[in-house]
Amino acid sequence: QVQLVESGGGLVQAGGSLRLSCAASGRTFSSYALGWFRQAPGKEREFVAAISKIGGTTFYKDSVKGRFTISRDNAKNTLYLQMNSLKPEDTAVYYCAARRDGVSTRVYTRTSQYDYWGQGTQVTVSS
Repeated sequence: QVQLVESGGGLVQAGGSLRLSCAASGRTFSSYALGWFRQAPGKEREFVAAISKIGGTTFYKDSVKGRFTISRDNAKNTLYLQMNSLKPEDTAVYYCAARRDGVSTRVYTRTSQYDYWGQGTQVTVSS
């Protein structure tokens, strides 16, 4: 089992940047495929970015490609989301998620495919 804790959210002006972190407990962090999701008020939780358990494969929601970068540091048990050129429509609570996985290169984009979730961190982008 793994516990996830997000940090790094906040209020930023449009065009600005934030870096989210997701710290994981446990000694088997490298066994998990990871993802970032977000949920805006009144909307369903949606996929943002995913990374395979070794980190060789990444995948992004179309609207964040070229602006967001997902990465992981297995030695530090930490997942990151670098967010640049932020837009007001990026405003949401951001969640990290983990799935224990046996495939080193696979990524996952649906909420139902993940077993563990963090509590979320608020990102607000003002216009």
